[in-house]
Formats: sequence, C-alpha cells, structure tokens
Amino acid sequence: GGMIAIEIAKKITLRKIIILSGVKSDAELPLWMKVSGKLHLNKLIPIRHYPFLDNYNNKRLGIITDEEKKLANNYRKNADLYQVKWAVHQIINWKSSWHPENLVQIHGEQDAIFPVKNIQSAYIIKEGTHMMLVNKAKEISHIINEVLKNEKSQ
Repeated sequence: GGMIAIEIAKKITLRKIIILSGVKSDAELPLWMKVSGKLHLNKLIPIRHYPFLDNYNNKRLGIITDEEKKLANNYRKNADLYQVKWAVHQIINWKSSWHPENLVQIHGEQDAIFPVKNIQSAYIIKEGTHMMLVNKAKEISHIINEVLKNEKSQ
C-alpha cells in the first residue's frame, strides 16, 4: 500500500501521505527481498499457500491473538493468487529512491517483514509488528490525529 501511494504521488500532488508498516524507498527493503528480486526467486518457487508455513508466517507478521490468526487465515484462503503473485513481484522488484516531503511513515519496532533497522525516519510504535494496524490501532490513531491536527494548523 505504501509503495502504491508513493507511485501515485509521483503522478499527482497529495496534501499528505501516511504509510503504515511499509517502506518509502527501495533502500528500506530488506536484503532478502532485494536478492529475491534479482534472482527472480518468485518465478522459481511457486507462490501458493503452504499450510505447514502458517505458524512461521504468523510469527513473522506479528500475529498474537486467535482473532488475528483467523484474519490471516481468511486472507490466505480467499486471496486471489494472480494478484498475490503480481504484488510479490512488484514488491521485490520495486525501484524508487524518491518519496514526497509530505510523507509520514508509521512503523513497528518489531516488524519482521520490513525491519525497523532499515527504516530511515518514522514514528516508531513500541512492540509494533507488521500487524500493528490490528493490534496497536489506538496508538496509530493517536499519531494520525496529531499529524492531521498539525496539518490543519499550518
């Protein structure tokens, strides 16, 4: 979603862009994604749901509760495989060093998909994971409200 927002901002002027659990440039992508793109691993390893990897993937996403597991499993069960393959290809091959100055990035301190060590400047949510939108919604809403309040006062 953040990558799409940045690509849209290249075409049209937006007042503010807020990205959650995403990266603002390819420099923030983890090394394994960059290598996967260069080696075209997404074409070598079939992309599909592997149930035996659910627990591992849940851990990487930062899934904690049964409700979050249910949400992730529902996505896995109903996701359009063509769209998933397209999205994976776009993510691991994204090249963009530009991002708008009006971008606000909110990121989880424990995000295992896009590790915080690669994030150059952002609001950091303590103990936030890639699923923080679900389990840290109050903290995220507070930051967004502050950002928008500051926007109105300018």
